[in-house]
Amino acid sequence: MTLRVAMVGLGWAARTIWLPRLTAHPGMKVTAVVDTDAKARASYTGSALVLSDPSQIGREMADLLIVAVPNHAHTPVAGALLRRGFPVFLEKPVCLSTAEADELAQAERAGGAVLIAGSAARYREDVRALERVSASVGEVRHVSLAWVRARGVPGTPWFTEHGKAGGGALVDLGWHLLDMALPLLGPGTVEFGQVSGITGHDFVNRGHAKAVWRQEDELPEVPATVEDTVRAFLITADGISVALHASWASHAEYDRTSVEVHGSAGTAALGCTFGFSPNRLNGSTLTVSRDGQTAAVPLDEQAIGAEYDRQVDALPVLLADPTQRGKAIDAARTTIGVIERIYESARDAKGRVACLVT
Repeated sequence: MTLRVAMVGLGWAARTIWLPRLTAHPGMKVTAVVDTDAKARASYTGSALVLSDPSQIGREMADLLIVAVPNHAHTPVAGALLRRGFPVFLEKPVCLSTAEADELAQAERAGGAVLIAGSAARYREDVRALERVSASVGEVRHVSLAWVRARGVPGTPWFTEHGKAGGGALVDLGWHLLDMALPLLGPGTVEFGQVSGITGHDFVNRGHAKAVWRQEDELPEVPATVEDTVRAFLITADGISVALHASWASHAEYDRTSVEVHGSAGTAALGCTFGFSPNRLNGSTLTVSRDGQTAAVPLDEQAIGAEYDRQVDALPVLLADPTQRGKAIDAARTTIGVIERIYESARDAKGRVACLVT
């Protein structure tokens, strides 16, 4: 059976990530594409029906809607579609506040459909290997997560405008890291008793720090109003600490992602580069250290973007699984709750610094 898919939003993610994979997939057919912007609609060269508003999508057109619109429109667009009974795959960030998470949960219940969240990091083979070997390091004591780009400030103007993006590197890169961290911290709902964070803005308005692989040259430059860097330290209610570092740009030579799981019986460490940046060290490394001995865990070489292929392959199975309803929103509520608290802590910290300076 062919899965009929409609694409809502024709920005970089749709053009580069989703439409090529959906179009090439033997079990799927792109039946409609939607964008409110006339230039975006005119740029589409495929054979699907082109629409100007999600409300124009009929029930006979699609079995699943992929929503990849600017962040501030995620909840309004996905919520309206869920209420109409459409299953929705929603790009991260799923929501920009806990209130929006509650709104999506209510829409999912009202329409009887399911929301599936974009979770690219969880579909990486090296991340899955890390999860497997982490089971051998004993009781988890600490998790360290970092995604630091050398030059990677998004070139799309709304991405750096707080009112449309909802935040900067924390909402963008940090969402991936936090989403990936939850399975590493153990089964069940994760509650954080303490959250402390700080944000930085050293690179976000520097032209040389822009991401060369996702520029939108036809759009006007807008001064950034979001952070390019965040550092946070979290402690769960069970006493596990989590260190988080996400940066769109830095003084580093290459973009790099690192995840370490420190346990009572050993440490598992993954080094790789998430995303599509060409400024990367090739391949991934995974090691396990115990009692002063470090051993490498063999990993198969993966093509850049393979995690998105796996997400597309998984869509029919997720849609057919009745237990998926509510799962994505529950996880998103935890993630955005932590993000809200990091931003709150950062605002408090900057207020204290300002008082000390004056």
